[in-house]
Amino acid sequence: MGAPRTDGAGPRPADATRYELITMGRIGVDIYPLQTGVSLARVETFAKYLGGSATNVAVAAARLGRRTAVVSRTGRDPFGAYCRQALAEFGVDGRWVTEVPDYPTPVTFCEIFPPDHFPLYFYREPKAPDLEIHAAELDRAAIREAAVFWMTGTGLCAEPSRAATLAALETRRADRSGQVATVFDLDWRPMFWEAGPDGARTHYEQALAHATVAVGNLEECEVATGEREPEACAQALLERGVELAVVKQGPRGVLAVHRDGERAEVPPHPVEVVNGLGAGDAFGGALCHGLLAGWELERTIRHANAAGALVASRLSCSAAMPTAEEVAALLDADGRGAPGDGAVPGAPAAHDSKGESP
Repeated sequence: MGAPRTDGAGPRPADATRYELITMGRIGVDIYPLQTGVSLARVETFAKYLGGSATNVAVAAARLGRRTAVVSRTGRDPFGAYCRQALAEFGVDGRWVTEVPDYPTPVTFCEIFPPDHFPLYFYREPKAPDLEIHAAELDRAAIREAAVFWMTGTGLCAEPSRAATLAALETRRADRSGQVATVFDLDWRPMFWEAGPDGARTHYEQALAHATVAVGNLEECEVATGEREPEACAQALLERGVELAVVKQGPRGVLAVHRDGERAEVPPHPVEVVNGLGAGDAFGGALCHGLLAGWELERTIRHANAAGALVASRLSCSAAMPTAEEVAALLDADGRGAPGDGAVPGAPAAHDSKGESP
């Protein structure tokens, strides 16, 4: 991956056009109430934010100083224009976020009842544009050359997105030289799957055969493997082909197991939860950051947990993603910091249950 970085954050790409992270999946607009503990029927004011889990992961990594891009689609409408504008403002390349004339940009509403109740209402009918990604339109060279590629289970729920997602994974597997990781965010959203969990498992297993890292909570791991106990989940994911299994356990923290025997069990950071949505996306962006930096596993997971905790203590998702300085400060305050956990020079200036964004 080129000459070592001098800032303690790992190697830079040798080619300035190469991305450290490309994510593929949902994009849309999150509409969050500005009143907490109130049903949507009674909410009077809202705020608009960039949303979609794959998009938020790219934003989270960009906030940590990484060069990121998103592969997705929006409607040809003002919300789509807003999404591309917001990507640019967050420093995320949106060149592969294209328009679909026939479908509106998705909008998602949530209710906010801290600490652990955040109902979501998805408006993705008649079909979400991000499910209209076609394999023939992929920039396979960029996907193959990216240090980290991140895809999600939602991308497997319908065609042509399913075929495109699997094609991207096959492209990654065909030539892994210079790659750091191919990450499968299990991202189980039952409302998107007509076939249910049994129907989804076949497609999940196809994707796991190409990925090197799998990330999911216990429900998602059960969909992917049929297992529910954390250790069994991790082993089942490894048996299906990945090198690193990351099992999120909510209040019990995170279990991460590598095929080479390295493992980490990291407790959560206690915070006053404002909005748990997006915490998993912050975790994902920080996980990618640690993988890119070449950190040892426990440090990577500890850093990702801290990033997720910070977002859970804030209202929004994308706009709440922390900087490296903020993550380091939380780790230091908890006495969990490590040498080199500081900021990445050049990181953007400061400006989210399942713990993940819509």
